[in-house]
Amino acid sequence: MTDGPVRVLVADDHPIFRDGLAMLLTSVGGVEVVGTAANGAEAVTEAVRLLPDVVVMDVQMPELNGVEATRRLASEAPSVGVVVLTMSEDDGTVFAAVRAGARGYLVKGAEQEEIVRAITTVAAGGVIFGASLAVRIAEFFAAGPPAPTAAFPQLTAREREILELLAAGRSNGQIAAALYLSPKTVRNNVSNVFAKLQVADRAEAIVRAREAGLGH
Repeated sequence: MTDGPVRVLVADDHPIFRDGLAMLLTSVGGVEVVGTAANGAEAVTEAVRLLPDVVVMDVQMPELNGVEATRRLASEAPSVGVVVLTMSEDDGTVFAAVRAGARGYLVKGAEQEEIVRAITTVAAGGVIFGASLAVRIAEFFAAGPPAPTAAFPQLTAREREILELLAAGRSNGQIAAALYLSPKTVRNNVSNVFAKLQVADRAEAIVRAREAGLGH
């Protein structure tokens, strides 16, 4: 980190939130927004090109989710810190982001001061999580590793149910019919499963699931 302003890239697929956050950060002294990105793939490309101090990264984005984008940045631009800012407080998403290399994790709705503090802390090489998330992370590590018999503990019961059907070769339409869910709900859950398992596509998710004994 230089003595100048903290250089930030904002990545979010919702234009109103993305532009609003960029405008908010621009109004803060000591922070310079150097670019924005509308999806995970663009976030990686722009971060490698611009080398900002920090990327503020949404999790659920098209083309490449925020967890996978964070993992790629850790490899391709390790000097760039990532603060994940998302709607999800789900433990699986939190730990997937941390394992991918995120050094900050905040939920959307965090106060401006909290967001700026997270950005400056990560830019300085620190790690920061929102208060409620920090407590859960501490509890998680205090409890020790999960029982080895539970495959994919980061998944919710519904997501595990859907992964089981994925591993059995069911399509999204068949899963929706079997579980009495809307196709959109199934798509959202499948996307969450991909993010939490840190896989790129359906085929990779099926391989991971079958290796763990699901889908037989």
